[in-house]
Amino acid sequence: MKFTRITAAATLALGLAATAQAAIGEELSVATFLPPQHHTNTGMFTWFAEEIEKRSGGSLTMKLYPAGQLGAGPVQQYKRAVEGVADITFGVSAYTPALFPKTMLGILPGTSETADQSTRAIWGVYDEHLADEYKDVKVLAVGTVAGNLFAATRDVSTMEGLKGAKIVPFAAMTTPIIEALGAVPVQMPVTEMYTGLSTGTIDATTASYNNITAPWNFWDVSTHIVENVPATFAVTYAVMNKERYMGLSDEHRAIIDEVAGLPMSLELAKSFDGADERSKQLIADAEGKNYEWVVVSDAERAKMDAAVATGLEEIFADYEGRGISNVRDIYNALNK
Repeated sequence: MKFTRITAAATLALGLAATAQAAIGEELSVATFLPPQHHTNTGMFTWFAEEIEKRSGGSLTMKLYPAGQLGAGPVQQYKRAVEGVADITFGVSAYTPALFPKTMLGILPGTSETADQSTRAIWGVYDEHLADEYKDVKVLAVGTVAGNLFAATRDVSTMEGLKGAKIVPFAAMTTPIIEALGAVPVQMPVTEMYTGLSTGTIDATTASYNNITAPWNFWDVSTHIVENVPATFAVTYAVMNKERYMGLSDEHRAIIDEVAGLPMSLELAKSFDGADERSKQLIADAEGKNYEWVVVSDAERAKMDAAVATGLEEIFADYEGRGISNVRDIYNALNK
């Protein structure tokens, strides 16, 4: 009888300990260089916060630190996650291209036109081709934003119009494509493009629809907005410190696993595509703007696509020279 009472007491103690452990609250810190009102915060990260809190019964939550509160600037975001400066960080792959050479192939023009399409393509090849680039972190999301317009101060809707135009590419790695189009690539952060267009430092920049309207307002300093150009992309990510992830309870890790990967990546893509859709409506409703909206003709688009193919060959040759011999296989898998 004494043994039974001790066993029962021990069992009860273990049960209470397990219950107490499950009830312990965990708050995940999230660092982003973007302002609090940015759609990745009001979209993807709001979705993430709601999902983990709902699924955990409130025992797993997150706190957002926007606008570089846990470290200024976008360049060190991946490093901040690896080193645990924040539990989770949001970043842009192109700021540290040496870390993500294969992921960067998702930037290049291909069959995708929207963030959703490009993001799904990335996850279609992720396990086979890209996962090894993220071995130091727990990946929550990898998704894209589409650059499918030129905002310009001259008509760049034809190959003749592109000749000699100073254009900011959506990512530096697409420089050979800009050159193949006959234009002159100029590197410039998005924060300087409004001034660059207004002062003539640049003639055009690759843009998304939400660059045209507030807060970037390219429509105020552009004479031409050019549609039906070869789309390029910026690849972005949300990653988690691996030790922090492994230190969570089994229950909390399972919740992270359920929302991470394609589900959260599609929320990321939706935040970008959604911003574009809202901007398209603003553009349609706008009055008093002085730019001309130009759609590239099928004949000129065919010429642009041929130039893009030339630029791609140069990019592929560079990759092969750096030892990534299957670059064409990865690109073709992304664009099947």
